[in-house]
Amino acid sequence: MRPRPLAQDPYLELGVSRTATTAEIRRAFHKLAKEHHPDQNPGNKASEEKFKRVSAAFDVIGDEAKRKKFDRGEK
Repeated sequence: MRPRPLAQDPYLELGVSRTATTAEIRRAFHKLAKEHHPDQNPGNKASEEKFKRVSAAFDVIGDEAKRKKFDRGEK
């Protein structure tokens, strides 16, 4: 299994500001995930990659504790 590609800047990947609320981040993720989900775009590699990047970005800033660590520059 290949490791997930990490988003360079998860805020940019999800199209939200650094001051976005958790609810705003969640809404942005759900919108983009639905739009780029592989089941919605069978065979579209670009859309599949975007879905993976959006998912990775949400993994980082969708959780409050992980987001705080990311914002502090911790791994």
